[in-house]
Amino acid sequence: MIRVRFAPSPTGYLHIGAARSALFNWLFARKVGGKFLLRIEDTDLQRSTDESTRSIIEGLEWLGLDYDEDIVFQSANAPQHRAAANRLVAEGKAYRDFTPKEKRDDASIKQGIADRARAQSTEGSDHRSNPYRDLPREESDRRAAAGEPFAVRLKVAHEGKTSFEDIVYGAQERNYSEIEDLALLRSDGHPLYNLSVVIDDIEMGITHVIRGQDHITNTHKQILLYDALGTPVPKFAHLPLILAPNKGKLSKRKHGEVVSLTTYRERGFVPAAFRNFLALLGWSPPDTKEIMKLEELTQEFSLEGIGRANAIFNFQENDPRHWTDDKALWMNAEYIRTISRDQLLPMVKAELRANKLWREEYEDEDREWFAKTVDLIRQRFHTLKDFSSQGRAYFSDDFDFEDAAVNKNLKKGPRLKELLPALADRLEEMDPFTAETSEAALRQYAEEQGVKAGLLINGSRTMLTGQAVGPSMFEVFAILGKDRSVTRLRSGVPWF
Repeated sequence: MIRVRFAPSPTGYLHIGAARSALFNWLFARKVGGKFLLRIEDTDLQRSTDESTRSIIEGLEWLGLDYDEDIVFQSANAPQHRAAANRLVAEGKAYRDFTPKEKRDDASIKQGIADRARAQSTEGSDHRSNPYRDLPREESDRRAAAGEPFAVRLKVAHEGKTSFEDIVYGAQERNYSEIEDLALLRSDGHPLYNLSVVIDDIEMGITHVIRGQDHITNTHKQILLYDALGTPVPKFAHLPLILAPNKGKLSKRKHGEVVSLTTYRERGFVPAAFRNFLALLGWSPPDTKEIMKLEELTQEFSLEGIGRANAIFNFQENDPRHWTDDKALWMNAEYIRTISRDQLLPMVKAELRANKLWREEYEDEDREWFAKTVDLIRQRFHTLKDFSSQGRAYFSDDFDFEDAAVNKNLKKGPRLKELLPALADRLEEMDPFTAETSEAALRQYAEEQGVKAGLLINGSRTMLTGQAVGPSMFEVFAILGKDRSVTRLRSGVPWF
């Protein structure tokens, strides 16, 4: 059975790039009837937090990505990681490196390795020249038994190469001469990343590793470990990166909340819409369709459909209207406009409740009114937040008037200060009070007063909702009802 895993580090919020990796793993597993597993790589004890772990789990739940077995916490497996390293030493495939710690910069091991490799390559020397690589086993055992600190390194052959067929990027090769003897354990016995990942993937029975393209270098190193351990190498699929508008790396440090999955949940995104958007960052369905239900995504998804070009996440940091990718906002609006009532109403309820606009009557005697109101106003909204902001006037008499709406629809028509209260008198006499009867009354009154109906329509809209645009004004009259409509037309608030 195919088994894949999502393995984030709990050192901050869930990055949208990581969320996309989780989604692709999940879709692939569900498509082929495999298993999707979750592993929390919490071995960075100083930076890993319970809060970040909760954020990851909640983020997956929000996206609807369920995992099939108990969560694996990598830190709990450290004894197995150390045992594997010691076994490789015993088999002569790894060695103890007794280089004193003060001569190594443990805070920048990766940079140190890169610098040494570059220097040795320039000098034409072999960076397998560690003096402890060929230390006789007896002496190595003696020094270790005496308590001398040591790291453990994998012995990488002088000649040869690693190779694998990446499902996305095709054939990949790297000469052994480009890979330094791989550090497996620090001198304090702490297992290092590549060892921990490989041992955990073996223990979890992972058959396919689907992760970001920036891990290709690690893949070559990990293949060396699989070979040394005598275990089958999984198949690899590396995903194109998600880049910022300037084509630089999309990072938490540089770009902040816009790259956090939590931001989209808190700013009113429909989970299915954001999931749909993420799926199209680097993958294209065969028919280029864009709006896709989860069942369609699962049916159409394939690793072969993932492109090699990096995806661009377009947003404008200093423009509130384009704070995230326009396509994400468009897609969210499409979902809000088209999903079923049963899907939308609970989300609107949660949004109203969070802003103290929810009334329990909306669950009982006013349930049908609530559903009709949501249906009426959802057509122009982009996020769930719009129901409590732009839609506030439908759920509360305490709402704000947009300055632009007041200037455009009220103050440019001096007579409206008298016309609208008079229109209220006309509407108050109506029975029944419906969209049709209110329209007939307004148009007749406009004709009597010698003004265009649009003047009263636009003025009424702003008096009743505080907005310049919205649904049909006559539908707004009907949904708000006679009493609220009449009261708001008479209020004169914008002129005070």
